Amino acid sequence: MAVLAGLLAGCGSANDPDEAGPAAIQARAISTFRSGSDQLRFGALEFLGGLELSSGNSLLGAISAIRFRADQRHFVSVLDTGHWLTGAIERDEAGRLKGISDARISPIMDRDGGTDAGKGEMDAEGLALRGDHVLVSYEQYHRVDTYPDPGFETSPPDGTIPILIPRRRLRANRSLEALMIAPRSSPLAGGAVIVAEDSLDDQGNILAAVLDGPLQGRFTVRHYGGFGVSDGVFLPDGDLLLLERRFGLIHGLGVRIRRIAGADIKPGAVVDGKVIFEAGTRDQIDNMEGIDVFRAADGSLHLILVSDDNHSILQRSLMLEFRLHDENLLSQN
Repeated sequence: MAVLAGLLAGCGSANDPDEAGPAAIQARAISTFRSGSDQLRFGALEFLGGLELSSGNSLLGAISAIRFRADQRHFVSVLDTGHWLTGAIERDEAGRLKGISDARISPIMDRDGGTDAGKGEMDAEGLALRGDHVLVSYEQYHRVDTYPDPGFETSPPDGTIPILIPRRRLRANRSLEALMIAPRSSPLAGGAVIVAEDSLDDQGNILAAVLDGPLQGRFTVRHYGGFGVSDGVFLPDGDLLLLERRFGLIHGLGVRIRRIAGADIKPGAVVDGKVIFEAGTRDQIDNMEGIDVFRAADGSLHLILVSDDNHSILQRSLMLEFRLHDENLLSQN
């Protein structure tokens, strides 16, 4: 019970802004996903390996989202302390995750070009890459800001996107958690999509919106099982994978992924989908907050999941890799 309370609240100390810059990250390999088992297949996912990350730099942690560049190696992340984390994954001879190189942590600039606005204004939760911009969603001071790419690490936002959801309906620390870009070939035509963590409408559904494009407008996501949304990513076929997590005294720590048909996402809709993956206290999970997808050299789709350790000594910063098993997806370009 005390451990769970620590997980919920975190127990880290304040970060030292002087540690911004290059960050040496140590990585411990995770070879099995379920404790005491060599099982690899979990629902639609096959576990490929993982890393437990640590650093002497106290800024490392609180990873909220991750997006990979086209080379499938370099990535951009946001920390909910109001920082960027960039770097590259390294692999061993067998292709498994081995470590993180070229890591750098830098403060996210606010609209005035400052870097000391505090967590209330700079609680970065969602992240998306689109064209020559990086999009970041924030909770507490609810908004989606855009940053020039390249140049986001040293620039204030150059714009903001109306979130469409009334701010009075968004809970202070349960709002714009997931930010995704739909494929240009989908009916959403490259539109940005946001889904709240645990801000609900009068029917108990999760608030969400398509921010731009031909299907711009609000929709909702069915809420059940005590799970809150923590991130999402669109697949090449236009379907949406929603990453969800929960804490509870009865069920403990849990995570699941729901697959929602892209064709169902439209203004006024209440969407739901099949749970394709679920894990709990027996598995190598923590407070899983970020998900991204890329196509590997063999044509299969790989998912990368990352966790937010809340800068707590009771939690871990994890990076986990899975292969998505879906014959229909393998034929998508």
